[in-house]
Amino acid sequence: MMSFNLPDLPIRDALPELLQTLAASNVAVLQAPPGAGKTTLVPLALLEAAWREDGRILVLEPRRLAARAAATRMAQLLGEPVGQTVGYRMRLESKVSDKTRIEVVTEVILTRQLQDDPALEGVAAVLFDEFHERSLQADLGLALALDAQSVLRPDLRILVMSATLDADRLGAWLGAPVVRSLGHMFPVETHYLTPQRAATVSRRPHEKLQDLTPLIIREALAQHSTGDVLVFLPGLADQRRVAERLASLPDHIDIHTLHGELPAEQQDAALRPAPQGRRKVVLATSIAETSLTIEGVTIVVDGGYARVPRFEPRTGLTTLGTEPVSQAAADQRRGRAGRLGPGTCYRLWTEAEYRELPHHLAPEVLTADLSPLALELALWGAQDATALRWLDAPPAPALAQARDLLVRLQALASTGHPTAHGRALAGLGLAPRLAHLVARGQALGHGATACALAALLTERDILRPADGSFGPPDLRLRLEALATGRAPLPGLLPDGAALRRVREAAAVLRRRTGAQGEIEPDVAGLLAALAYPDRLAQRETSERVRLVSGQRAMLPAEFFGQQDVFFAVAALDGVASQPRAGLAAPLSRAELEEYFADQVETRDEVRWDEATGRVVARRLRRLGALVLSETTIPNPSPEAITAALLGALRAGGISRLPWSEAATHVRERLAFLHHTFPESWPNVSDEHLGAELDDWLGPYVTDVKSLAALSRVDLGEALLNWLPGGWSQRQELDRLAPSHLEVPTSSRIRLDYVDPAAPVLAVRLQEVFGLLDTPTVGGGRVPLTLHLLSPGYRPAQVTRDLRSFWTSSYFEVRKELRGRYPKHYWPENPLDAQAIRGTKKQNGM
Repeated sequence: MMSFNLPDLPIRDALPELLQTLAASNVAVLQAPPGAGKTTLVPLALLEAAWREDGRILVLEPRRLAARAAATRMAQLLGEPVGQTVGYRMRLESKVSDKTRIEVVTEVILTRQLQDDPALEGVAAVLFDEFHERSLQADLGLALALDAQSVLRPDLRILVMSATLDADRLGAWLGAPVVRSLGHMFPVETHYLTPQRAATVSRRPHEKLQDLTPLIIREALAQHSTGDVLVFLPGLADQRRVAERLASLPDHIDIHTLHGELPAEQQDAALRPAPQGRRKVVLATSIAETSLTIEGVTIVVDGGYARVPRFEPRTGLTTLGTEPVSQAAADQRRGRAGRLGPGTCYRLWTEAEYRELPHHLAPEVLTADLSPLALELALWGAQDATALRWLDAPPAPALAQARDLLVRLQALASTGHPTAHGRALAGLGLAPRLAHLVARGQALGHGATACALAALLTERDILRPADGSFGPPDLRLRLEALATGRAPLPGLLPDGAALRRVREAAAVLRRRTGAQGEIEPDVAGLLAALAYPDRLAQRETSERVRLVSGQRAMLPAEFFGQQDVFFAVAALDGVASQPRAGLAAPLSRAELEEYFADQVETRDEVRWDEATGRVVARRLRRLGALVLSETTIPNPSPEAITAALLGALRAGGISRLPWSEAATHVRERLAFLHHTFPESWPNVSDEHLGAELDDWLGPYVTDVKSLAALSRVDLGEALLNWLPGGWSQRQELDRLAPSHLEVPTSSRIRLDYVDPAAPVLAVRLQEVFGLLDTPTVGGGRVPLTLHLLSPGYRPAQVTRDLRSFWTSSYFEVRKELRGRYPKHYWPENPLDAQAIRGTKKQNGM
């Protein structure tokens, strides 16, 4: 069948069925486990397909390292150099020729090819490798390819290849046949942390990894005398810390790092088998989960974390966090130990923790910033995203937010159609923000700096602190290092490989734009502001800034000058509730005024100032939540003052009002009547009065600017005047809930309405001799609770049935109090006795 020999890998058994399927159908799904050989053998097998004629085969790889490795391996199988039959294209690098028939491309390249030529003339098939990773660009590329196939190219073959994705679901969604390769995985013995050991390590991911990973690697090397070790760590900083702690390994063990920004020769060294008599430890990011075969690996140490971007539509922020991997990703990593023979996997978590991991992480289209996708859809002519086919449709709120950003970047018109500027941005091969930075920077005469800054923000950080801590976030330092090749400050180490890649990327951008000149670090803030207008920030405290959206972010002032007040934030780390500005640069108020003039608003603000306890009036010039300038308004309108004061009371509660004793008594009487006659009397609870502030208090606080000044307002009178029945209802109040009650001695005793269900009359017992029945309020409905007091004003009895008290309990009370207060009157028959005030002597007895 083949004019060349394919290696004996498990996928070979599935190739005949796959070729027959693609001969009969223009869409198919291939499910093959890791190590089956699908990435390299399937494209080579398709070269022999009759339907291909002379068309090219595009193989989509989600990562640059995997794309280059796959192309290299296929070329080796053909006995050719890369760039002949098999080549690759990726950002900043390509090796293709007129002879190339298999092109391994990264995701952005495929999107550009589709946008430039929707019919994909000269292309026979598009293969989506590792589709289970569900990257945003892969979902977009598949949606565009399916649309092109249905409208322009029904003969175009589309093959979706995956290791772990639910192939039946994918096949049903595509309406496509599913071909499966059983593959062959050698047994992998899996070791988990014991609960006891897990309890001894830090719960913070980076601390746990730097302390525990080197120990597990040493244990694995000691327990297994042969085989290389592949270690999964979330980021490059973790790789450096672990590598430093492995510096004392025996001389025959080599330490390699593996990530996408390494030079090709270092990547190749990590992928090649160790020389005879030597062993290697490869410290890798999640890039090594799939596609790549690292020769010689039989041991995997999985740290269990990955660096994951998370977009928060509420704030518009994308933060990069370290999160636990999914079960599917953990199993992919584990499988790396069993590709070439029996292996061992060490997981740095407990078996119980594994069961708590999610089965899969959410696809990127559901969690990412959708501005790149929104621009591509506009360029494709898809005003409605639902017109395309999506395995998971882009969320409408995030897509709308992305379109709003593109309008701010002038990439889209308000109608949603792409502008000429938007088309130019797409041609730069950058995310819309960075493309806008480059285009505007060039127009402003800072083209070289704009290209350098865009490259810096695209690639890995070129500076790192010698002590492994967080580096200073100032973007100007990076531009200085890029221009000079030296560390701009003591304690910072330039990363040579990253520096080289950034310079290469900047050079490509300069060639594309024709940018000239030198790098100007001092314009970093302005240029970053053009790319991130939604992340302009203003110093709020020595540790924190406030973003234009109102969101706060950590940005310590120690990294900048005392005069730096305004910033552009280019990168955020941490969680959305408390992000940290990882990269930022200052810009001046004048730059904000000039370049964002159309967004600056002048507004008069009369508001409550909690610090001073007063209403303050200011004229503010604002850019979103940023205050550019403010001046005092000397004579604000009384209406504005009233609104501000009442707003503060609504927010803080009316308990802040200076309630006098008399006003409180009025309110308690009204509360009693509302409790007794809810249909006729208003609710005077805190909540209800807070909601009705404008009506009952508003007329009395005109021109009152502080809570202290409210002491001049009679709140009780304000409540009485609020009664809907006017004067007649005030008279009803005095009848139904009198403030005082006259007792037989003619004393007027104040009633207590604190408990609206049980008003109280507290009176000395001698003053109610002769009063036979319990007094009532509420028009006779509610008997008073009588607190009968001793001559010393201490409660002697509490009752709501006075007649019963006179005929029973009184005699016990008389017996007890007569001896304690012998000068007072204690008649034997209280029903016929005369009520008195004071002692017997004072009353002539």
